[in-house]
Amino acid sequence: MSRVLIIGCGGVASVAIQKCCQVSEVFKEICIASRTKSKCDALAAKLAGKTATKITTAQVDADNMEAVIALIESYKPELVMNIALPYQDLTIMDACLACKVNYMDTANYEPENIDDPAWRAVYDKRCKEKGFSAYFDYSWQWAYMEKFKEAGLTALLGSGFDPGVTQAYCAYALKHEFDQIDTIDILDCNGGDHGYPFATNFNPEINLREVSAPGSYWEDGRWIEIPAMSIKREYDFEEVGKKDMYLLHHEEIESLAKNIPGVKRIRFFMTFGQSYLTHMRCLENVGMLSTTPILYEGKEIVPIQFLKALLPDPASLGPRTKGKTNIGCIFTGKKDGKPKTYYIYNVCDHEECYKEVESQAISYTTGVPAMCGALMLLTGTWKKPGVYTVEEFDPDPYIEALDKYGLLHRESNSPVLVE
Repeated sequence: MSRVLIIGCGGVASVAIQKCCQVSEVFKEICIASRTKSKCDALAAKLAGKTATKITTAQVDADNMEAVIALIESYKPELVMNIALPYQDLTIMDACLACKVNYMDTANYEPENIDDPAWRAVYDKRCKEKGFSAYFDYSWQWAYMEKFKEAGLTALLGSGFDPGVTQAYCAYALKHEFDQIDTIDILDCNGGDHGYPFATNFNPEINLREVSAPGSYWEDGRWIEIPAMSIKREYDFEEVGKKDMYLLHHEEIESLAKNIPGVKRIRFFMTFGQSYLTHMRCLENVGMLSTTPILYEGKEIVPIQFLKALLPDPASLGPRTKGKTNIGCIFTGKKDGKPKTYYIYNVCDHEECYKEVESQAISYTTGVPAMCGALMLLTGTWKKPGVYTVEEFDPDPYIEALDKYGLLHRESNSPVLVE
């Protein structure tokens, strides 16, 4: 019997939970846990009578390791799916080790408090040694490798779309299409329109931090960092059209540089409209993206958390959003001694996602891979003690599951390359 504890009940978690319930022969029992139990109860009520999966709910503060341990010990799951915030990755990993249970998440660790002196000392050292300044990186979770190995447990990191599916696409390309991959360009296009002057498609705090940070890419064995949004390209995306895209730092670059032998360059691009960028720059200029607490009327508030409270909840965008996403990877390299190009990608329709699970495509394209990653672990298809990213496993069964459960991949052997 597969019993799974799912921590988180936001937009992505809601999709993942509904998709788990579509595979009730594997996900026989799930417990949905969140800081706000009423959200878990509402989703459980919505699914009642529509699935053979037995659903229970619980309240948990995922920042409190002892509370997470108590919940795991009482529920006794085979797997903990962390679909909460990246801030909580380490707390939940520690709890999984204490309770001897497998772990997975959808995004790598970053600290909530970037002014914490202990974290800052490690961060400053990493910036000097590695050459990129993003607040999120894999080092904190990779440090758990030996602990998970000794415990005989598997920790799967970043089973969303990017990171996650994009890494599976890279492993698939290396396995089936290339003898040597020279360059990888990961393109993330959201052609959706929600009608608001400004809103973010996933957690505003995480989203705005990521976009406003310096960009960076991997080339010839080192990181090259650039000012935020300073490299722009236009690309014509299938079923979406021509869009402006900008080079960002993204977490899967770090793991792919380690796991794709001999790769010479890896870049990540994401599309943004000018209205979004104008709003973001104005908010940044007046300090609203700051994570440093300020004193206001005798109380401490964190500007970006206050902004998050003002912005539309990403989970509410589903019924308003029209259009499609197009996310994938373009490769250059060699096969049988000859130069080759290859593009593997997915196109997802916001309105079709809403019809199925009442979600926009951004949550859908992360929630489905979360379920598929859990499926790989629960069925024993992916089983390796330690801490790993998606590209370190066989990509074929994962991509087959993605195709089956809503994220069909497409391929091209003559893609337009990014300059």
